[in-house]
Amino acid sequence: MTETDVTKTASTPPARKPSLWKRMGLMLLLIVVIVAVLGFGFYRHIQHLIASAPKPTPATVSATEVTEMSWQPQLSAVGALSAVHGVDVAPQVAGVVAAIPVKSGTVVKAGDVLIQLNDAPDKAQLASLEAALELSQTVLARDIRLHASQAVSQSTLDADAADLKSRTALVAQQKALIAEKTVTAPFGGQLGIVNVNLGQYLTPGTPIVTLQDLSAIHDDFTVPQSELSSLALGQKIAVSVDAYPGRSFTGTITAISPKVDATTRNVTVQATIPNPDGALRPGMFVHTTINLGKPVQQLTLPVTAVTYNSYGATAFVVTKAKNGSGLQAEQVFVTPGDRRGNRVAILKGLKAGDQVVTSGQLKLTSGAAVQIDNSVQPSDSASPQLQEE
Repeated sequence: MTETDVTKTASTPPARKPSLWKRMGLMLLLIVVIVAVLGFGFYRHIQHLIASAPKPTPATVSATEVTEMSWQPQLSAVGALSAVHGVDVAPQVAGVVAAIPVKSGTVVKAGDVLIQLNDAPDKAQLASLEAALELSQTVLARDIRLHASQAVSQSTLDADAADLKSRTALVAQQKALIAEKTVTAPFGGQLGIVNVNLGQYLTPGTPIVTLQDLSAIHDDFTVPQSELSSLALGQKIAVSVDAYPGRSFTGTITAISPKVDATTRNVTVQATIPNPDGALRPGMFVHTTINLGKPVQQLTLPVTAVTYNSYGATAFVVTKAKNGSGLQAEQVFVTPGDRRGNRVAILKGLKAGDQVVTSGQLKLTSGAAVQIDNSVQPSDSASPQLQEE
C-alpha cells in the first residue's frame, strides 16, 4: 500500500446508521394510525348502538278542550252563624234549686218553667207583709169614718194613707222576689244541656242552660270595602256548611254595618237564613256566596289542567308535531281567574277549542311527544259533591 492509498483510507468516513429521531417519528406515526383505527371502530360501534336502541314512545295523557261557560259573578266570604234569638239563661237572685221540670235538649215555649228555686221563706215573709197590709187598710177605713165626725185629725188620716201605700209596695216587692225564684223561658226554642242539679245553691248570674231559637239563623261575615257598592239590603246569599256536603241554604242580607273596620278595611254584613228543620246551628263556620250582576261567558278548564309554580301558572296545549306525524305538548303561561268547584276560569293564555292536557303533566316537557287516552278523566264539575268509596 502506498502512502497515497493510506491517505485516502484515512479520509473516507464510515457509513452512518439511521438516526434515533427518525425511528421515534416512525413509531409515533404508527401509534397515531392505530389510535385512529380504534377510534373509527368505536365510533361505528356507537352508531350501531344508537341505531339499534329502542326509540322513546309518546307519553300517554288525558286532554280536554277549552270551553266557554256562563258563570255568575260571585263574591265569596267566610261567615259564622248565630241564632236570631239565643241566650244563656241565668237566675237574677240567689237560691237553692228545688225543681228542674225540663230536660236537656227539649223544645220549650215562652213562659215554660226551666228552674224552680226554693221560695218557702219568701212566701212566709209575703204572708206577714200581707197581714200588715190588711191591718193598714182597716186602720185607714176606720180613721176615715172618725174623720167624718171630727174625731181624727187630717194629719192622722194622711199618715194612715202613707202607711197603706208603703205596705202595699212591700207586698208587691216580695211578690216580685218570689217570681224571680221561678226561672222561665223568655222565648220559645231548644234547650241545651242543663248545667245545674237539685239542691245546688246558685248565685245571681250562674248559667243554667242555653236557649236557642233555631227557626232562623244569622250569618255574620265581612267583605272588602271595595265591594260595598255591590251590596244591598234584601240581596240573596247562598251558604254551604261542611256538615252538609252538597246542600245549599239561601238567605237575605238584612243589615250592613255603617262602619268600616279601620284595621282590616272590611265591612261586616249580616244575613238572615230561614232554618225550619234546625239543620244550621249557632257557632257553625260557613262559606257564604253572594251573586253579583248578570252571568258572563268565561273560558274554563278543569283545575287539574293548570299547574301553579313560583313563576306563574302554566298549562300544556296539545298540537300537531312539527315533523308532521303525531302530537306534541307545548307549555304555555296562563292567567287563571275564579274557581268554581273543580273548574277554573282562564283569563289569558288560551282560546276556545284548544286541546289542553288534564293529567300526566309531570312527565312532560315542552315539545314532548304525547298520545291522548281519555278513558279516565279527572272530575271537572263546577259544583262537586263528595263521594264515598
